[in-house]
Amino acid sequence: MKTEETITDRAVDPDILAYTVGDDPVLDMDLAVWDCLGTAAHVTMLSEMHVDPPVVTKEEAARVRAELAKVVASVRSGGFTIEESDQDVHMAVERRLTETLGDLGKKIHTGRSRNDQVAVDVRLHVKDQLLGLEGELAALAGALVEFGRAHDRVPLVGRTHLQPAMPSSVGVWATGHAEMILDQTANLEAAYKLNDLCPLGSAAGYGVPLPLDRQRTSDLLGFARPIHNVFGASMARGEDEAALLSALAQLMAVLSRLAEDMILFSMPEFGYFKLPRAYCTGSSIMPQKYNPDVLELVRSKTAQVLGLATASLSMLHAMPGGYNRDLQDCKGLYMKGLDTTRTTLRILAKVVAGMSIDETALRRGFIPGVFATDVALRKVAAGTPWREAYHQVRDNLEALSAEDPDAAVAAKTHLGATAGLDWNLYEARIAELADSAAARKKAFESRRKELIG
Repeated sequence: MKTEETITDRAVDPDILAYTVGDDPVLDMDLAVWDCLGTAAHVTMLSEMHVDPPVVTKEEAARVRAELAKVVASVRSGGFTIEESDQDVHMAVERRLTETLGDLGKKIHTGRSRNDQVAVDVRLHVKDQLLGLEGELAALAGALVEFGRAHDRVPLVGRTHLQPAMPSSVGVWATGHAEMILDQTANLEAAYKLNDLCPLGSAAGYGVPLPLDRQRTSDLLGFARPIHNVFGASMARGEDEAALLSALAQLMAVLSRLAEDMILFSMPEFGYFKLPRAYCTGSSIMPQKYNPDVLELVRSKTAQVLGLATASLSMLHAMPGGYNRDLQDCKGLYMKGLDTTRTTLRILAKVVAGMSIDETALRRGFIPGVFATDVALRKVAAGTPWREAYHQVRDNLEALSAEDPDAAVAAKTHLGATAGLDWNLYEARIAELADSAAARKKAFESRRKELIG
């Protein structure tokens, strides 16, 4: 986002100009559709504003919206460009409208600053992206639940400190990861709610001496409400992106743990799971290798998103109130974080869906000591004090060799245990998340169509 000085001062040193413009012409292509949508809402509101003579008539607003629809079509067909002289998407759209509509195109910026313009573009883009991400999150959770249900009671050694600990099952392992992923929607929804506020009409952060109807533009764009305070609306930029990146970082940390388990349990030393060969890579020198590179990259990309979240917060912590040019760099951070997280969700869903198990290897992991806690608790149930039962079992671990993994899995019937998984609960949660994201995305899309077709 540029200040008004950089718009009007064409004598800026070329190196300074290049440094300040940065990656905006590239990044802003992702905002082009949303800039058109924000402009359509703004010009509609201007045409309804109670001033005489009108800044924009209703007929003129309709002409602007029709041209904006053509710009959107051009964006989607690859025909829209942001010239070096434009510096960003806002001026590129305004240039296109001025070329086709003449002086009418010069009116669309009335009552706006590029501060509130880019802020609303980002929030519309984030809303669309978050709803898509939630659908992809539901798909990955669904793949894990399907994998777990297919191998529900197959015994798997539960581990602590990576050491054999207690009997568990493939069903518990898969749905445990699925539940952790589903629970991340709380953070994502918090970011969505914070993002679902309209900054348009705050201009440079201090309002304008025109009777703007900020509630009207907020409603036209499908936001929950306007950000009331114009100064607060200006300062919310950056905070919004940082909150989003924090939620994405937490989700990626959860996905990274899933990837690490899949790497470990597919190692020959474990052999519990078999990864699809189509998703593994070979070695240039070792013919036998099938490497879980894609899962290793999940760990790396998690570190990157954590870094993006840290960078966004670090950028804000010493910034004074009002607009500061530092905020321009928040755009690339959040876009990279969203793209990385969405891609990771889609990739993991494919790998999980193609993964299989080796039941023989899973059962082979049940050394006698794995049953120790279960046997000690059976003694407690028969009347032996816990501490005494603990020592009896610990001193006679060899006696546990006859224990049955299937019986151990079947014995745990309480909520969420190996024989107490509520599959309907998981399916309902996944369906609710997918349906909610789809319904909101449909409503959001209908707003766009109402404005610019």
